[in-house]
Formats: sequence, structure tokens, C-alpha cells
Amino acid sequence: MSQADTTARFQALHRWAAAQHRLPVETLDLQWAAGDASFRRYFRLRLPDGNTRMLMDAPPAQEDSRPFVDIARRWRNAALPVPALHAVDLEAGFIELDDLGDIPLQSCFTHETAVNTWHERAIALLHTLQNRTDPSALPQYNCALLSRELDLFPDWCLTRWLGQTASPPGWNELREALIDSALAQPVVTVHRDYDAMNLMVQGEQLYLIDFQDAVAGPLSYDLVSLLRGRYWRFSAASFAGWVEAFRRQAIRDGRLSSQIDSDTFHHQVQAMAAQRALKVLGIFCRLTLRDGRSGYLERLPHFLAHLQDSLAALPGHADFQHWLNATFQPAVEQRLAEFTRETP
Repeated sequence: MSQADTTARFQALHRWAAAQHRLPVETLDLQWAAGDASFRRYFRLRLPDGNTRMLMDAPPAQEDSRPFVDIARRWRNAALPVPALHAVDLEAGFIELDDLGDIPLQSCFTHETAVNTWHERAIALLHTLQNRTDPSALPQYNCALLSRELDLFPDWCLTRWLGQTASPPGWNELREALIDSALAQPVVTVHRDYDAMNLMVQGEQLYLIDFQDAVAGPLSYDLVSLLRGRYWRFSAASFAGWVEAFRRQAIRDGRLSSQIDSDTFHHQVQAMAAQRALKVLGIFCRLTLRDGRSGYLERLPHFLAHLQDSLAALPGHADFQHWLNATFQPAVEQRLAEFTRETP
């Protein structure tokens, strides 16, 4: 949106919030709070009694807020920790909801003990999410969607950002194997961005946000989002330990068959992690090239390392692994250096 459009929307949000609380517009205390990778913006409203609310501005032309509203209501009815909705205007694209503060989970990653403690809590919440929700009302994380996500890597990362037109050796075989592995897993509710930045901390409690893209999909997807996220890189042994503990709990809860042994599940998780890393590499390049958000490029090496970790545990893809290490990684490093020089 243009600066004029942005200003006009803020003024409209200001008037809308004042009307919701029957307050004079000129007395309203409304301050910028945050933005995200979409067109959504968030503002903090401070009420006369000292309480605060969060206001979401989601322009209807760019953002469909109906899934967010529907999921928020259903998950809250399932006693999940999500913000309550206090006012909704889908036509205008304005939503008033609980203010969950300014502490995303990654802020708590101050030392290794804290990292482990908070990951235990986040995984416990993930079990609760999968146990209490019915995925049948959500869109399917099917072959078509998995394919579109994987294709973000060659389309945006290789062709448009790096200028490479040839398909990597072994790409088609890897792509097919990752899709088949994902579809072989039990179907559960998938938040789809179960990253530390989308888990807010209040005291010892975690709250779910940014869940509008939730789907019915593979059991391990959200686990991978957390363990192979933006803010930490676990050792192979630690990662395997988290995965095995998750497998055992999922079997106890009845979400996973006891016939799925540790090696099989670990392989499925690594394949899911590779799929997500490839998708994220493509998305970050798209955010840079299409949306002008260059800050995401600095995260590419981190997710490349995640991808390398996953592929090292997946036999049968030696050609792609060799290309990744010998060709792709140096190309990324060179392009990042060039981009740094080009950017004022």
C-alpha cells in the first residue's frame, strides 16, 4: 500500500476503535505495536481504565481474516490459549483482540537450560493442540499444496534470486520423496508456522498467535517448525531426542500408530524438515524480491544449515546434497555479499 493508503487506514482504525468503546476520537491512545510478513499490522490500544487491547489491521484486499476469526473462536472453545476476540469487522479488516504483551518465545532463549525448558513447554502445547482440535474443518495439506510450497525454492530462490535456470541434479526425485513422506503421516491440525515468534509468553503460559493459515496435515510439521525454526540450531543428538520423545507421546495419545518405529518416524521428520527448509528459502527470497523486505535474506544461511542437517539424515539424495554443498551454498554466499554492497 502507498503511504497515503496506510495513513488513511490508520485513521479509519482510529475512528473504528473509538466507536467500539464510545470514546472521543481525539482521546484515543493508539500506538504502533508490530507488523509481520503479510500486510497485517498491529496497534496497541490503551483504554481509560488502564487495560490494553491489540488491534489488527488486515486490509481486505490483501488479507482474508475469516480463517483467523473462525479458528480463533473454535480453538478458544477447545480451551486452547489463543487471544479472545472482542470486536470483529471483516468488511473493514479490523479486529480487536486480547493484548498478549511483547514477549515472543525467542526472547526467553537466553541460555541453553532456558531453551530446553521452553521447548518442552512449547512441545507440550503442541500435543494439546493436536489432541483437542478436529482438523476436518481445515484446508487439506495435500499433494498440490506441498508441491506449490516446494516449487517456491526453484522459482524464487534459484531462478529469480540467483539467476540459475537449470534444475539441480536429483531435484525431481527429492521433491517426490518429500511429498510422499509427508502424505504418509497421520493427519492432525497443523498451525503451519509454529515458530517461536508465534508463541507469546505471559508468565509461564504460552499463547498461540498467527494461526490463520492452519491446515489439516502431517503430524510432524509443527514439531519441525519449532525445532528447526529461526532462532536455534539443535545438535543432531538433541534433535533426535526431542523427536523420539514426541513420537512416544503421540503413540500414548493415539495420534500415531505404535507400529511406527523410531527410525521410520525420524526419517519422516527429517523429510518434513527438508520440505519446510526448502519452502522457507523460497519464501524469504520472494519476500525480498516481490515485497521489498530484504531483512529476510540474512536468515538464508540459517535455513540452509537446517536443510543440510535434514538431508544428511536422508539416504538416497547424494546428487542433490553434493550440488547443495558445492554449488548452491557458494552461490548464496556470493549473492549475499553482492546484495550487502548494493544495499545502502
